[in-house]
Amino acid sequence: MIDIENLSKSYGSRTLWSDVTFTVARGEMLALVGPSGSGKSTLLNCLGLLDKPSAGVIRHEDKDITRFSRREIRGFRRDVLGYLFQNYALIENATVAENLKVAVKPRRPLPDQPGKTIAEALNRVGLGGRENETIHYLSGGEQQRVALARLMVKRPALVLADEPTGALDDANASTVVDILREMSESGCAVVIATHSASVREQCDRVFALGESERDPSHKPQRLTVPLSTT
Repeated sequence: MIDIENLSKSYGSRTLWSDVTFTVARGEMLALVGPSGSGKSTLLNCLGLLDKPSAGVIRHEDKDITRFSRREIRGFRRDVLGYLFQNYALIENATVAENLKVAVKPRRPLPDQPGKTIAEALNRVGLGGRENETIHYLSGGEQQRVALARLMVKRPALVLADEPTGALDDANASTVVDILREMSESGCAVVIATHSASVREQCDRVFALGESERDPSHKPQRLTVPLSTT
């Protein structure tokens, strides 16, 4: 689904990470871990074409997406990518339903991937019947669940989630991870940047970024580590 080869990111003389190489397959959840400042969010932003790596290649279905034109980037974000941001990226003065409607694709669902309706998605995240509430009046945890429902409606092929459980209690955090797992089982590739040991343990594989900003000789782990299923 996504192949990352020898990716590096530098800011001036500072190298955030280098030689990052891993693959995320369809139907797989990968945890991206590392200490604060190791560049997890930056790596997600490079995968989502919100930032550019300093070197290396990111391939989606054998196409180097780092060389995409602006038009191709827009198409990739529209048709392939789903992003779960730390700040939710919702339209605060719009309703819950209006925020979900912008994610509806103008095409029929695939036979093996029936799309969730807005009502179904909100029911799944525990916000059923609240379509007409304005985002501004929702709590941070509720806004995160609206953002998750928006992903369910969009049905992306690749989901990038940046600390998706950071603002949630244990019950709602479990719901978020369960839904991301459901999306991966339906064929979506999911990459989750997280500090949570619980989230990490529920993923299929782990990629660890090191503290390269503190030790320039340190490089991130270049092999993902399968988690035990026993």
